[in-house]
Amino acid sequence: MDKKVFFNTTVSEDLIKEFKILAIRAGKRQNQLLEEAIQDLLKKYEHGDQSKKK
Repeated sequence: MDKKVFFNTTVSEDLIKEFKILAIRAGKRQNQLLEEAIQDLLKKYEHGDQSKKK
């Protein structure tokens, strides 16, 4: 298992509410969903800066 580190940030209140609901509906911990989302984002951007292709 990977070593876990503390990560802190601020997020829109509405976004957090939706995220918490998603975690409940998916039957997963918020941390699991957050790690999944970060992994997906890293894959999306792994081939260079995709923001220029909008």
